Amino acid sequence: MTPLQFEARYQADWEELQRLLHRLQRHERVPEPVSAERLASLYRRACEQLALARARAYPTHIIERLNQLTSDAHQVIYQQRELGLGRLRRLIGRDFPCVVRAHSAYVWLATAVFAVPMVTLGLLVYLNPDLILSIVDPRTAAAFEAMYSDTAKSIGRLDNAERDWAMFGFYIRHNIGIGFQCFASGLFAGVGTLFFLAFNGAYIGGIAGYLTERGLSSTFYSFVVTHGAFELTAIVLTGAAGLRLGHALVAPGPRTRREALILAAREAIVIVYGAVGLFLIAAAIEAFWSSARWIPLPLKYGVAACCWIGVLGYLWRQGRHAR
Repeated sequence: MTPLQFEARYQADWEELQRLLHRLQRHERVPEPVSAERLASLYRRACEQLALARARAYPTHIIERLNQLTSDAHQVIYQQRELGLGRLRRLIGRDFPCVVRAHSAYVWLATAVFAVPMVTLGLLVYLNPDLILSIVDPRTAAAFEAMYSDTAKSIGRLDNAERDWAMFGFYIRHNIGIGFQCFASGLFAGVGTLFFLAFNGAYIGGIAGYLTERGLSSTFYSFVVTHGAFELTAIVLTGAAGLRLGHALVAPGPRTRREALILAAREAIVIVYGAVGLFLIAAAIEAFWSSARWIPLPLKYGVAACCWIGVLGYLWRQGRHAR
């Protein structure tokens, strides 16, 4: 589809959305109230069309128009500050995956910055285990070996570790702390986000390579593979949200940097909300499922496969055809 065909095909939807936004922003009294469902439907379509226009590198005027339109719609919709189960249901069932898809460029960049150091360090440490000492000190390396040894009472923990509920709280704090670093450091022109994504990727990869070389791959991968579907995805998404902030500061476009940052924060916070949910799920799985020795490995890997397919499928398809 050429840019002209794209513009002609969706012009009517854009104009309708613009009219609805104008009526709401001006608080006009009209014979018929604005349909919230229609407004939300047009907004979701515009988000997907914006993602498509970016992916196909359409002319700047089309991308800028869609960016302004979706930004205005987002501001109007979320000014309502709706609370309760209905709002949470819409966030999970529609807004979160739609906003992630609309910011797919940031998601793919965050994925690359996180995954490349992880794979690279994993291979290097596997081939030369002494490199682990450039990542952690000898005592920490020995602790990791003990946590994933065949004699450990619970996988991924030291023998003197707290019980499941205490570890659940620890994992929540730890995971959300990493996510906050990746997101908030985007305020440093995105450089902080790039650093924390690469650092965490390198750290995870280095530990994985070391434990694999030590012959502890069965316990290590059976521990991380299930909750990793949620935790690693959330890290990447908080990084993508941080990159959105950084891009707004570096290239604000026609807006002032303050205006661009406010707009970026409104878009990115939806991703952060969803990522926090993923972190909570990851913490629960890590505390009560991943560490359990009584669960057969085939069952763990089977559940892990379902989790990965479910998370990726949810982000790819959920809310795509909602009305």
